Amino acid sequence: MLGRTANDLFWLSRYVERAENMARLLEVGYRIVLLPREGQGFHEEWRSTLESTGCAQSYERKFGQINTRDVVDFLLFDPDNPSSIYSCLSAARRNARAQRTAMTRDMWECLNSSWLEFSAIKPESVTSNALPGLLDWIRGRSALFRGTMLNTILRNDTYYFSQLGTFLERADNTARILDVKYYVLLPSSEVVGGGVDNFQWGAILRSVSAHRSYRWVYKENYKPWRIAEYLILNKQMPRSLGYSYFEVATALEDLGDYYHHRQACQATAANTVSLLESGDINAIFQSGLHEFLQDFIARNNRLGAEIADTYHFSG
Repeated sequence: MLGRTANDLFWLSRYVERAENMARLLEVGYRIVLLPREGQGFHEEWRSTLESTGCAQSYERKFGQINTRDVVDFLLFDPDNPSSIYSCLSAARRNARAQRTAMTRDMWECLNSSWLEFSAIKPESVTSNALPGLLDWIRGRSALFRGTMLNTILRNDTYYFSQLGTFLERADNTARILDVKYYVLLPSSEVVGGGVDNFQWGAILRSVSAHRSYRWVYKENYKPWRIAEYLILNKQMPRSLGYSYFEVATALEDLGDYYHHRQACQATAANTVSLLESGDINAIFQSGLHEFLQDFIARNNRLGAEIADTYHFSG
């Protein structure tokens, strides 16, 4: 496969996953903002949402003060924000259009119709009552595209690069959600691991569709260290770091078998899988949750760059 084709398929999947993640973060931020509270507490939640998406600095340059309407428009519709849902769906469609012959008809039609429907939405029509429905629609279209891909595509290099893009992006998103929101939600008067309002901890789990499955696994109320353990180490949870990296490593191994050549990036991914498999949440908290997550994000970025270099994405 040409490096340019691999690059487009890899980033197509990353953009679709990022659009879904943005919808999840917006939903959680909006839920918490609606909670009654004193003062200007909603500013902190929107600031944490912007930080989670990596958009805080660009938002502040454009708008300055935090305002709910501006945050929603910036993350949903702003073409100048490369991580907005508008930009992600536009870039995904552009990549898909360039690689039509590498995709199935169902994949293209799903992505193209999603873009056409979304681009026709007028931002001023998205009222407070309409926002939850729109965010559900975005998540549903992402799930539809992924289901279409899984059910129609050959298990060849097209599939493997698509899997890499999806799960590298998912791992990055889960790590950022946990890193930023954990410390925003934890009151300054409490030590790490203390109790906090259940609705807010539930909001973190809802952002990765894990609030019910958490109860099935732990059969207890929300506890910060349990939530961290679930989202970092539990390979049964499909948006956890452990599960995401299992899929990343599997896709890289399959690429090695497909091309009959082993690459250094496969060993890099395997090392991260080993780190997560041998991880202990108590040791992670003792050494620092923030430090662990920042190291993971850096590892994830390095692997993405290594994959791009190995498979000549710029070619």
